[in-house]
Amino acid sequence: MGYHIKLEIFEGPLDLLLHLIEKQEIDIYDIPISQITDQYLSYLKAMEELDLTIASEFIVMGATLLSIKAQMLLPRPPASQDSSEPVPDPREELVVKLVEYQKYKKAVEELRRRELENQKRYAHPFDLTSFLSGFPPVNPLQNVSPWDLLEMYKKALEAAATPPPVHEVPQEVATVSSQMNKILQVLQHHPQGVEFGELLPPRPSRALVVVTFLALLELLKIGRVEVFQPVNFGKIRILPLALCTGGGQENVV
Repeated sequence: MGYHIKLEIFEGPLDLLLHLIEKQEIDIYDIPISQITDQYLSYLKAMEELDLTIASEFIVMGATLLSIKAQMLLPRPPASQDSSEPVPDPREELVVKLVEYQKYKKAVEELRRRELENQKRYAHPFDLTSFLSGFPPVNPLQNVSPWDLLEMYKKALEAAATPPPVHEVPQEVATVSSQMNKILQVLQHHPQGVEFGELLPPRPSRALVVVTFLALLELLKIGRVEVFQPVNFGKIRILPLALCTGGGQENVV
C-alpha cells in the first residue's frame, strides 16, 4: 500500500519560515537558527523528491540560513570593555524581514475575513421611482433616428466640400464648447428652432462642420436642445428645450 506526502503551498521563503516558526511556537526574536535551517532544508528536499519546481528565492533563502547558521557556530570575539556597542546578531536582518512580512500577512488575512463577511450581507435596494416621478421623461431624439442625424451631417459635409474663394478670410478657430454656446445663443433668438445649416456660415470649413456637429451632439446629451423632423425625410430642426429657455440663456462652460 503506497503512501502520499502532502506539502503545503507557500507564497515565498518568508511564508515558509514563518510557518515553521509558528508551528514550533518559537519566539520570532530568538530563532533557533540551526533547528529552523534543518526543517527548511528538509522541506526543500521533499519538494525535490516529488519533482516539484523549486523557485530560486527558496534556494537563496536556504543559502542565507546556512550562512547565518555558520556564523552562529563560529566563536565570537570577546566583547571589549571599552566598547559599548553590542556584538551584532547574524539573525537580526532576517528577523526584521520576518516581522515585517508577518504584519502584511495578518493584514491580508483581515482583508480576506472582511471580504467574506461582506459577501454575506445584502444592501437594501433603493427605489428611485418615487424620486423620478416628479421629472417628466424627455427624449430629445424622440422623432429623429440616428440615420436622420447622419444624413444631416453628410449634407453639411457636402456643402463644406465646395472650394472656398481664393481670398477667403480665415475663419476663427472654433472649439466644441464655443460652438455649444453659439448654438444656445442662436436658439435664444429663434425659439421656434433652426436648421443645422443655419448654424453655419455660407461657406463653412470641414473642421467647423465637424466641431458644430459635435457641439450639437453634446447639447443633446446634456438635455439642452432637442431635434425634430416635421415629416419623414424632411429637414431636421433644432429646438431649445423648455428647461433651457425658462430663465434666460446661460453659457454651458
